[in-house]
Amino acid sequence: MDAPPLTRSVAARCDYFDTGRCRSCALLDQPYDAQLADKQREVEALLPAPAAGWSEPVASPPVEFRNKAKMVVGGTAAEPTLGILDAAFAGVDLRECRLHTRGLHDALPVLADFVRQADLAPYDVVQRRGELKHLLVTESPAGELMVRFVCRSQEPAARLRKHLPSLLGRLPVAVATVNLQPAHKAVLEGEREIVLTPAATLAMPLGAVTLHLRPRSFFQTNTAMATALYGEAVAWTTDLAPRSVWDLYSGVGGFALHLAAPGRAVTGVEISHEAVRSAEHSAAAAGLADVRFLPGDATTYAVNAAPEVVPDLVVVNPPRRGIGDQLAGWLEGSGVPHVLYSSCNARTLAADLAAMPSYAPLRGRLLDMFPHTRHYEVLVLLGRR
Repeated sequence: MDAPPLTRSVAARCDYFDTGRCRSCALLDQPYDAQLADKQREVEALLPAPAAGWSEPVASPPVEFRNKAKMVVGGTAAEPTLGILDAAFAGVDLRECRLHTRGLHDALPVLADFVRQADLAPYDVVQRRGELKHLLVTESPAGELMVRFVCRSQEPAARLRKHLPSLLGRLPVAVATVNLQPAHKAVLEGEREIVLTPAATLAMPLGAVTLHLRPRSFFQTNTAMATALYGEAVAWTTDLAPRSVWDLYSGVGGFALHLAAPGRAVTGVEISHEAVRSAEHSAAAAGLADVRFLPGDATTYAVNAAPEVVPDLVVVNPPRRGIGDQLAGWLEGSGVPHVLYSSCNARTLAADLAAMPSYAPLRGRLLDMFPHTRHYEVLVLLGRR
């Protein structure tokens, strides 16, 4: 797909978008600067102004920023498509999508060849037959790949093992797996993972911190914005010098590991056991003895904590629904001096802030994690009034 270079002041051109084959980038016909300005206006309309004012929004690269490709596999084993399904459940090939990093872009044709070589029949939604449902590919900042073949059954695993050396000879694949998703429903992945390579984790170096991702661990899909987000968290909290930090909804440990410091006790709490294993691996590899990660519900952990162990700083990075009334109520009455809130939904953030009137926003910044969509990340530092 030929397209001119994209600048921030000119709307992008995309043949997939223009022909209606893919409309995922709903704002693609708007100049990127205009998208960013609209998002900032929305944030300022929804949220109270921080004491220091809103920092300038962090702009993302408008193309080649997405570190993960989530490709539905359609077509046939001889002519596979990697992309999405149309209204009739036929495959629409999107391997030339400009959002993917250059490494992902270059890897997708090779992976399509590998599907042919291994004779992996794409899953036919209408006929309910075939095996390969999705290809999930993640690229690290170092250019290494994690490739996951989401299949209906374990049957293709032997063929994938047989042909894997040819794939490793063509691509820098650090981790390859088969994920089993037998259900006939729109679910991206299943609970069982068969690792085909010696390594089971993908190293994601982000400046001074390296995260180690296991196959079913969530990581922000925009590496540049994730790096900026964690960097801002460190910059905003350095002068606070907290002796203890809780990272609730800690995921793979991004905030916890970046905020680790000598003499500082850091605890991460995360519902996903797979993410906890990733975070523990990263902490151990970095030799961080004062950082621990616990599997469990963030709200339950907080409300059941003894008053004498309440930390100096709580970090929350919840899903779109926000932290909710129970955790907001606990924070309100906890005496915690500062809260760092990272939100992907300014509306639920506004509701949570209204439930915590003892806190005032000190600093705030929008980070454009998702260009060409209406979504973004917003980070606020809260302090007791």
